[in-house]
Amino acid sequence: MTTPNTTPDVHASTTLSLKGKTALVTGSASGIGKRIAEVFADAGANLVIADLKLADAQATADEIAKKGVKTLAVQMDVTDEAAVDAGFAQVQKELGAVDVLVSNAGIQIVAPIEEFRFSDWKKLLAVHLDGGFLTSRAAVRQMIASGRGGCVLFMGSVHSKEASKLKSPYVTAKHGLEGLAKVIAKEGAAHNIRSNVICPGFVRTPLVEKQIPEQAQELGISEADVVKNVMLKDTVDGQFTTVDDVAQVALTFAAFPSNALTGQSLVVSHGWFMQ
Repeated sequence: MTTPNTTPDVHASTTLSLKGKTALVTGSASGIGKRIAEVFADAGANLVIADLKLADAQATADEIAKKGVKTLAVQMDVTDEAAVDAGFAQVQKELGAVDVLVSNAGIQIVAPIEEFRFSDWKKLLAVHLDGGFLTSRAAVRQMIASGRGGCVLFMGSVHSKEASKLKSPYVTAKHGLEGLAKVIAKEGAAHNIRSNVICPGFVRTPLVEKQIPEQAQELGISEADVVKNVMLKDTVDGQFTTVDDVAQVALTFAAFPSNALTGQSLVVSHGWFMQ
């Protein structure tokens, strides 16, 4: 007679659910962040829409609330320690501790390194690295205090893996987020906290649309050549990554049922950069 295996199979369900979880997504009033918030809401999560402009955050929160989940709009400058801590305190008071953080807020500035202004270097690193640190620190504090653990996700890039011209601080920042995620994965393990990085290729958001004429001018080529021969030249099919591609990866990381998937990065880029 054999003894039945009573260990629950955490992989038995094929439905990814965030029901009962509270997720905070920075830079989520538009673009990739907004789509992640929408997909998380479809999976049952309550959403905190954190963005620089409260009106924009509120409009997105109101829209997502129609899906039947709780939402909260928070004005948050991710480079401001007091603003980040105040925002997380507001979430704690109104929705409870954060279970999932998506550190998504970002900016882009392009120029050759010899012309790159130090002020722009510091501005970009502040949004990506300081913002990643401040928001993840606040989230981890709440995750530990709640006793539930949680998931920290950083929005990296293919530039977390390799470099492109004109993007010295951006490439530096995106590489740095991989290191931060790995440290949180190690430190957070005792508290059931996972940490991972999503690395998209070019997604045709307003941030990328702005780069096309800028790179065309800097490189002395047409905008069509920027798209075909710079942005998409190393993809397998010449296609942009979509906001939904990225959001589905975020859901997989956020809803993964065990600590097996932590300290990792996943490239979603139509084959641009293969590990």
